[in-house]
Amino acid sequence: MYLYHYYDKRSGPFKSLTKVSSDEAREILERIRIQRPDSMCAKRDEDYIVKRRRCEEIIKKEFLKKGGIIETDSPYYMVVEHSPWLSTWYEQGDCIKIPITEFDTRNISFTYGDSMPTFSPLIDDDKEYRKQVYTYEEILKIIEKYGLAQDWNNDGLHGPERYIEAHVWSDMPIKKYIEE
Repeated sequence: MYLYHYYDKRSGPFKSLTKVSSDEAREILERIRIQRPDSMCAKRDEDYIVKRRRCEEIIKKEFLKKGGIIETDSPYYMVVEHSPWLSTWYEQGDCIKIPITEFDTRNISFTYGDSMPTFSPLIDDDKEYRKQVYTYEEILKIIEKYGLAQDWNNDGLHGPERYIEAHVWSDMPIKKYIEE
């Protein structure tokens, strides 16, 4: 298994709006809207940062209940295997591919689909993976049962799950991929 991280080359990898103050995050989002209007990030609503932080708190709480190990306040976002859809999000897109063997999987939580719709009160379809956070061992079972979301729903016609999101709660091995 590989984890992928998609990003805009101009910003560099593993940047996160939740790793900075709310004011700084709003300023960054505004710059993105002006400088990169065709990127998916430019289309985020004004409440995105508040919603993202709320979602991260749910993930963190649920992952801790399952014995997950959290070493950072905010996770680094990745996805399980290549996502054709995510690869189109950025005007000058690129990606980093890291084998799961480089990670301590006790530092990684997963959602089947993007965490925002996974925990959205607007989506209530009774799918077993809705409102769920998984450990590495658990996500392997879900993948065995449902496959990779990008294989059966890359176009989003069958729901919001287009990939499996991975939340890395440690700087290891991420820090060796971050451009200083």
